[in-house]
Amino acid sequence: KPKRAARPPPPRSFVGRAPCRLRPSSRAAMGDALSSCTGGDKDQNQKFERDGENSLAGGPKVDRGCTDIICIPLFALAQLVFIAVTIMGMADGNPQKLYKPRDLSGAYCGVAENWNNGPDLTQQTKLTYTMNVTSMADSVMKQTICSTQASKVMLGLLTTQAEKDQYLCDCCISPCKKCDGALEFGTQLRSASDLTNTVTARMAELTDPSKAKDLLSPGGANGMAFSSESFWREMTKYFHQVCLPQCVANSTSTRDYVYTPPQDSEFYTWWTTLLNASGTSDDLKSLQAVVNSAFTFKAMSADVCPYDPSWCVPFPGMELSEATPGSDYCTFAIAADVMGALGDVAANAFESLGMDAFKGAATESFGGWVGDFQASLDSFIVTAVLSFVIGVVFLVLLRFFIGICVWLAVFSTVVMFALFGFFLFVRSNQCEGASLFDTGHQVSVALVVAAKTAAADALAGEGQPSEAMTGDGQDYRGRQMYTRYGKKCLVWETQDVMPSYRADAYTVLSPANATKSYCRNPYNASDANQAKTIWCVTSDPDVAWEECLPIGVIQPECSGGYAVSGQSMRDALWYSAFVVWALGGVWVIVIICFANRIRLAIALNKVAATYLATNPSTVLIPVVQAFVAILWCLCWFYAASYLLSQVPDTYTPKGYYATYAEAWGTESPCSIYEFGDKCEAIPGKCTDTWPTGGVWKDPLCDISSDGVKCWRCSPPRFALDWRFAVSFFVFLWNNAFNIALGQILIAMAVSLWFFSQDKYKEFVVAKGVKMVFRYHVGTVAFGSFIVAVVEFIRYLMKYFEKQAEAQKNRVMVLVLKVLQCCIWCFEKCVKFLNKNAYIQTALMGTNFCTSAKKAFHLILRNILRFGTMAVLGNVIYGIGFVCITVGTTTLGYLFMRA
Repeated sequence: KPKRAARPPPPRSFVGRAPCRLRPSSRAAMGDALSSCTGGDKDQNQKFERDGENSLAGGPKVDRGCTDIICIPLFALAQLVFIAVTIMGMADGNPQKLYKPRDLSGAYCGVAENWNNGPDLTQQTKLTYTMNVTSMADSVMKQTICSTQASKVMLGLLTTQAEKDQYLCDCCISPCKKCDGALEFGTQLRSASDLTNTVTARMAELTDPSKAKDLLSPGGANGMAFSSESFWREMTKYFHQVCLPQCVANSTSTRDYVYTPPQDSEFYTWWTTLLNASGTSDDLKSLQAVVNSAFTFKAMSADVCPYDPSWCVPFPGMELSEATPGSDYCTFAIAADVMGALGDVAANAFESLGMDAFKGAATESFGGWVGDFQASLDSFIVTAVLSFVIGVVFLVLLRFFIGICVWLAVFSTVVMFALFGFFLFVRSNQCEGASLFDTGHQVSVALVVAAKTAAADALAGEGQPSEAMTGDGQDYRGRQMYTRYGKKCLVWETQDVMPSYRADAYTVLSPANATKSYCRNPYNASDANQAKTIWCVTSDPDVAWEECLPIGVIQPECSGGYAVSGQSMRDALWYSAFVVWALGGVWVIVIICFANRIRLAIALNKVAATYLATNPSTVLIPVVQAFVAILWCLCWFYAASYLLSQVPDTYTPKGYYATYAEAWGTESPCSIYEFGDKCEAIPGKCTDTWPTGGVWKDPLCDISSDGVKCWRCSPPRFALDWRFAVSFFVFLWNNAFNIALGQILIAMAVSLWFFSQDKYKEFVVAKGVKMVFRYHVGTVAFGSFIVAVVEFIRYLMKYFEKQAEAQKNRVMVLVLKVLQCCIWCFEKCVKFLNKNAYIQTALMGTNFCTSAKKAFHLILRNILRFGTMAVLGNVIYGIGFVCITVGTTTLGYLFMRA
């Protein structure tokens, strides 16, 4: 045979060796994988030809230079700007305001300067609870001022008939539009002695700590007012959140606080009229004496509790302690003497209900979160390490089981279509009171029996007998031998479970042995008990008999009603089931048509797994990325905390408002799809700008010609300005840069490895890192800048959405949500294109724009291959996510229990 001419050696590459020779199967897989990334033979314009302009025979391009170098100084400038705005923020910011507890007025515990000349709370570092005297004494006050005895005095003090009528209406003594009936207090106080004894006893339980056990007991003077389950469920209503030096109120001195109804209360006028009245009548003096003595509380001194005295009255019968050791948040428990009076079971139940009432507030839970994290920090670290180990093990196993995983995942999608359609089908005919499982079981049995009978008749060449049935089924002569839940029927003449049912007793079962085990409804007209449909004696020893369905009846009518009451909704579910099954059939066809591309994608992933096995150091890239990301996020959060904590003095209104609705605003009663005048909502004066603050009621109201105004605003914990916007954009840019750098490093390492001759000895990761940092840092900065801009615009739309929500503009909220969805889709496309552009840069050494253009055309020409690869990539990602999450959760749970 003539000798072949020697092939010229391929050009040298960065790795210094010619491409290696692989086994035919491996070479074919890698060739297909590479062609799927580079366009294959159909790429006429950008064809990778040996010794041509786009030749990759010797590996990635040797002749390359620095790309997008102008972006490097711009990236560095962004870091300098970030440092500048951070320094500006550190001059005036106070990060403590982001996590320090706040009292009910929004003042920060442990902070000297609070907004709007708020109290100096430097020494008051604990957020604790005091009694809301207004809520606790409200019922006693109304019973006092509206009693029969007090009404005689008040009608004598009021000078005009209009005042008398208003008083009688406010107390619901006379029928008027604001009342549904007379106020009920349990006991009507008709004499001075009745009033003195009742009011003094009730108020003594609120003002005397020694009587706390009576206050919380149904047998006390207040009865069920403060001992019912509803009281404990609404405990937030009866407490004030204030800042004190310690959770336990240790005040050596006290000050007196004489209760007065809030100035915006309709009873304030009548209460002050009574207290300020001058007269000589015994009833008036007795009533004033009771009010002045019984309604006097002992409040903590101003040096301990620097608030209005009404906020500084301890709650009797409660013991306060730190939520966790060293926490600035306090929690309460029922005092020991009260616990003994109530009994441990009742006291623990009430205490649990009270704590549940406070769990809705995030600030009260924050201290517990921090404490729990500190207590489990070692477990957290060990679990994080276990998560990384499980991830590495998954990557190793992926090399061997990727094909099985992918095809199982593909098969599972087909099963999901089938199951979801079956769920809709079953739900469309689910009977009221029947479980979804039982209904599904019944439908499954009906389908299997119908198919089995049809197949048997087809093989026997017999026609199917009539399964017609009317009424209760006495005329049924079909061949159903299974109950509606799949139990096998026994032969009527030989079964001994219900021996009275024989052919000689019931004509429906005759002639003997002809009925076999077919379902029937045997009864005589004289029988007292008659079944409502066909049935049979079952072979289940625990179920003597059970109803049947005629063969072919898949969804019987529900005599007791349906779980889905509306017929239109049931029809929609029924038709939707067939739509889902049709989509599942289309999906099966797509899988069959794309089987070769799926196998190609699996081969490509196997090549990737082979690369990872031969270059385990690649795992260090995401590890370093994660470390850098965590470090950068911590630094940024620390720097941003100074910017966020600077809420401008003019940000929140400082005035007073007459009603809670005016301060907080109103909510729309309509659903998201409903519009009209009835759906209009009014923004509050305190909440019309996001971030929104809070609303609180000042005991010292503003009284002017406009009326009494007691509601005020509290500022939010944080605010956003242009400095935060700059800092946030740099945060996004650096995050995108970190991700992009990892992508191009892996792309470069894989490119070098693919064309390396000795794939088990080349240290391609180090060489790839050197090449990227030498030539392509500018490209990484450019691509990540584009991603950061798109992400920033999406977050800006979110900011506008929150502003529209604060303004109660429902239409604009919906518009901005749609815009965010569109921008999110565009962002995903940009990220996908960028990743492929970095691959082009790694191979050809071109700048970002050229690489992105090539990548775009490449994707466009091979859209089906890229689509298949992207879908399977997400499938593998999902499998890995589930495996790592389940494994980490299981091992972490076992470790924490140990």
